[in-house]
Amino acid sequence: MSHQSISQRLKELGITLPEPPKPLASYVPAVTAGRYCYTSGQLPLRDGTLVAEGRVGDRVTIAEAQEAARQSCLNAIAVAAQVAGGVDRLGRVVKVVGFVQSTEDFHQQPQVVNGASNLLQEIFGDQGQHARSAVGTNALPMNASVEIEIIFELVE
Repeated sequence: MSHQSISQRLKELGITLPEPPKPLASYVPAVTAGRYCYTSGQLPLRDGTLVAEGRVGDRVTIAEAQEAARQSCLNAIAVAAQVAGGVDRLGRVVKVVGFVQSTEDFHQQPQVVNGASNLLQEIFGDQGQHARSAVGTNALPMNASVEIEIIFELVE
């Protein structure tokens, strides 16, 4: 898939990128450095409301958490596109880090973060295959179930 086709691919998939969420504290949503764009951790906010709130393994199901990971991923793409000069400047997906607010006995963080990984592969094709970490944590900002950060290689 050519890099110029990312915006077209989003249209084909019926995906409209959300407005980039505003930072919740003292940081910027994304930064470009050299050939890369690094996003800050993005929460599953949709129209200002969390898609999933609370711990996975307790009040949040894996399916709900996967949807939260997908929304966090869309937000990460949106903030990256904003600082990179458009979605078509986003090339290879290099690394994804997913944080999952989990109960102590929940160990399926990788399946949750697949909500983001599968979406990236749908949008970016082979360039969407990435290195990844899926981390369980006891709490996230705003009591979000999931937080996703992404590193993109930029297209010149």
